[in-house]
Amino acid sequence: MTRDNQVKLFRGGVLSEKEVFYRLQENFVQQYRDFFHDKRAAKAIVVVPSLTLDPEILSKVQGIVHYEERLLCLLLLLRMPRTHVIYITSTPIDPVIIDYYLHLLPGITGDHARQRMHFFSCQDASSLSLSEKILNRPRLLRRIQKAIPHGHLAHLACFNVTGHERKLALRLGLPIYGCDPDLAYWGSKSGSRAIFRECGVDMPPGFEQLKGEQDIVQALAKLYVADPELKKAVIKMNDAFSGEGNAIFSFAFINRDEPVEAQIKAQLPAGLVIIAGGLSYDQYMARFAAMGGIAEAYIDAPKKASPSVQCRINPLGEIDIISTHDQLMSGPDGQVFLGGTFPADPEYAVELGLLGRKVSEAMLNKGVLGRFGVDFVSVKENGIWKHYAIEINLRKGGTTHPYIMLQFLTDGDYNPDTGKFVLPDGNEKCYLFTDNLQHDQFKGLIPEDLMDIAMLNGLHYDATREEGVVFHLIGALSQYGKLGLVCIASSFDRVKYFYDETVKVLRSESFG
Repeated sequence: MTRDNQVKLFRGGVLSEKEVFYRLQENFVQQYRDFFHDKRAAKAIVVVPSLTLDPEILSKVQGIVHYEERLLCLLLLLRMPRTHVIYITSTPIDPVIIDYYLHLLPGITGDHARQRMHFFSCQDASSLSLSEKILNRPRLLRRIQKAIPHGHLAHLACFNVTGHERKLALRLGLPIYGCDPDLAYWGSKSGSRAIFRECGVDMPPGFEQLKGEQDIVQALAKLYVADPELKKAVIKMNDAFSGEGNAIFSFAFINRDEPVEAQIKAQLPAGLVIIAGGLSYDQYMARFAAMGGIAEAYIDAPKKASPSVQCRINPLGEIDIISTHDQLMSGPDGQVFLGGTFPADPEYAVELGLLGRKVSEAMLNKGVLGRFGVDFVSVKENGIWKHYAIEINLRKGGTTHPYIMLQFLTDGDYNPDTGKFVLPDGNEKCYLFTDNLQHDQFKGLIPEDLMDIAMLNGLHYDATREEGVVFHLIGALSQYGKLGLVCIASSFDRVKYFYDETVKVLRSESFG
C-alpha cells in the first residue's frame, strides 16, 4: 500500500493516526536499507527545524526563532548530486546566509545545488511552534509536497518529534527519521533517571516524577536528611531546553536541629534560584506543575566537567556512538549550555562511549529511533573520573549541528574505540563551538557585514587546509548581537586561536 493510500485511509477514518504513522515508519526501514547510504540515489529530505518545546521557557532564549537556522548544516547534503533539500522556517532566511552555506559545499557548483534546494517560510515569528504553523497553512503544505520531485524517496528531518510533527508526517505522507512521540517520556528528566537505573549507570541521588511544589519540598528534605553535608540541589522541569527549566536550592541556611521539611518549605520561594531570566517563582511552579520534573543532588568537586555523548539508533536497530563532547556551561552554578569542545577529554572519551552504548541498548529496547544525547556531570577524585548521568535529550541537540558540519566538510568520522575524529588520510580534527557568542557591540551587523569581516581577516573555513570558522545563527546577529560558530583545526591550541581571533576581530570591527 502506498503512503498516499495510507494517508487517505487515515483521513477517511479507516486507520487511526498512530496506525498510519506506524506504517509510514515501517516503510522507512526498507527505504533506509536500500537507499539511505547511496550517494547517487534520488532522495529528498524535508527539514522541519521546529523547537516544539514549552513556549514560555523558549521565550526566555534570545533570538529563539533563529535557532531554526542551526539545521542549515543539512544543506551540505546537497553534495550528493541527486538529493533535494526542502527547508521550512518560521521567517525567511537571508539569501546571503544561504549562499554562505552553498559556498561550503565540496565538489558541487552553487548553481547545481540551487536547483535542488527549496525554501519555504510561514512568514510568522509568533511563539507558536514551526510545526503548528505549517499545519495551519494547507496551501503551504501542498507547495511542500509539490517540491518533492516525482520518484524521489523522502523523509522528514526534525529537531524533535511530538504529536505535532507526527500530524505533519501524516499530512505530508512522509516518515520521520526520529522517535515516535509516544516514547517521549524516555527523553524527559524523569524518564532519563528510569533508564539510567535500568541499565546500571550512575546518577546523582534524587527523585523523579515530581508533580509540584509539595513534591519538591519533600524530595529536597529527603535528600538533605540522607546527606546533611549536601550543599545544593537542582530542580529540573521534565521537558525544558538548554537548562532554562532548571533551578538551584541551597541548604546553607537549614538548621539540622529543627524540622527540615518545614524550613525548606518556608525558604523555597525566596531561596530558589531560577535559571530562566524573568520567570517568577509562581510562574516557575505553575510550569513545573504542568510539566512535572525531578530533584537531585548538585554534584560538585574541585575537578569537574560536563561531558556528553551523542548516540543514534538507525531504522535497522543498529547503534552508533556518533561523538563525545565536553560541554561549556554558564549561568548560576553552570546550568546553562553555551557550547563545547570535540572530542571529549581523552582521559574519559572512550569510557563515555561505553556508557552511551549501555544507555542506547536500553533505549533500543524501548523502541527509540534517531539521534539523542546523554549528558553527564563528571568529577575527578583520587586520580579517577566518576561519571554521573543527568539527562537524555531525545532530539537533535546542541552538539548535533557542529558535528554534522565537521563530518560533511571533511568526510571524516569519530571512532568511539579511540575517542578521536579521523579523516580518510589519517589526520585528526577537533573543534570548539558555541551558540552563544553574544555582545551588544555586535548588534547592527548584518550578514553581509559578517561575511566581509570574516573574509578580510582570514577566518572563513578553508577547505584546502581543512581549518577555520563556520558560522551559524547568523540571522540573530543584527537584532540580538548573537552568533554561533564552529572553530575547526587539528589541535585545540589552533581551535582556541580561531575562537579568540574571531571575538577580537568582531569587537574591533563592529563599528567599522
